[in-house]
Amino acid sequence: MPAARTVLITGGAGFIGSRLGARLVAAGDRVLALDVLHPQVHSAPGRPADLDRAVELLPVDVTSASSWDAVLRLARPDVVVHLAAETGTGQSLDQATRHGSVNVVGTTQLCDALTRVEHRPDHLVLASSRAVYGEGAWQAADGTVALPPPRRHDDLAAGRWEPVDADGTPLTVLAQRAATVQPRPANVYAATKLAQEHILGAWAAAREVPLTTLRFQNVYGPGQSLTNSYTGIVTLFCRVAKAGEAINVYEDGLMLRDFVFVDDVVSALVDSIDQPPDVSRLLDIGCGRATTLLAAAELIAALYGAPAPRVSGMFRDGDVRSAYADVADAKAELGWTPSWSLEDGLGALVAWVDTVLG
Repeated sequence: MPAARTVLITGGAGFIGSRLGARLVAAGDRVLALDVLHPQVHSAPGRPADLDRAVELLPVDVTSASSWDAVLRLARPDVVVHLAAETGTGQSLDQATRHGSVNVVGTTQLCDALTRVEHRPDHLVLASSRAVYGEGAWQAADGTVALPPPRRHDDLAAGRWEPVDADGTPLTVLAQRAATVQPRPANVYAATKLAQEHILGAWAAAREVPLTTLRFQNVYGPGQSLTNSYTGIVTLFCRVAKAGEAINVYEDGLMLRDFVFVDDVVSALVDSIDQPPDVSRLLDIGCGRATTLLAAAELIAALYGAPAPRVSGMFRDGDVRSAYADVADAKAELGWTPSWSLEDGLGALVAWVDTVLG
């Protein structure tokens, strides 16, 4: 049996972090969870009920140098999993400083703190996002690949949803894969996540610390905040349908997303921790299947017996048209594969929402 590790998880009391902590505790590891317990995510005061009792909760702010110093006086982690981040496409456009502070400065403070105490973890793991790709890669009819710029407000207001080539012909979206698709962030949140990748990549290379970066697609599942409107379109759809209302689906309903169940994401994190790279690796984590927002909304409405979803033509600046992952590299590198179908995952989520909301 491998020796127990000390694992520090930033954002460790959150949706993904709490489940990762439980898995690591069950494996015999010591787990420290750093989490500021922001009320936007944690609506109830005190220690979150979902956090395993064996996890050591440290309610600190990752942007604070003194807090990091205090944490590293308590432990010299073998593994650091960096999950702490402000999320939300639209919110990041209105609160860019907040996102920059937590996502960028919080990451530089982590690096500086480790440098001050002269500690090099055995492994750094960063939770990044598919958002870094922006509109991603699209293919023209002649087979050439294009990287469309962010969609303009005027185009969205006119209902011009799809990226087109120079002649106005619609393009076909390609799967997102770190090895082949260049990042081109389309909103402030995405830009800060890409900055995290660059910061940790540079620091880890200079300090010779192995680094794993996982770009998550749209994560959903039981435990996702029911009060934070910026952390999960699927959970929002469930709340609306449970209330007996028609789900409002933006644009023409045909935006594509890769919905990956939280248990599959946690398994990818555990597999990454258990199999550190020699130097660094960058992998995409999703279910590998593209689903329209309308199709997801229809599945949820059917589970609740709610009215049919309503395609409104509304839009959100900074949203990308389509995104889904090519997970072949994660399968090859980690031996990981997603096991939850969207139908099964939504069933589990709906059962949990019904338990929580009654």
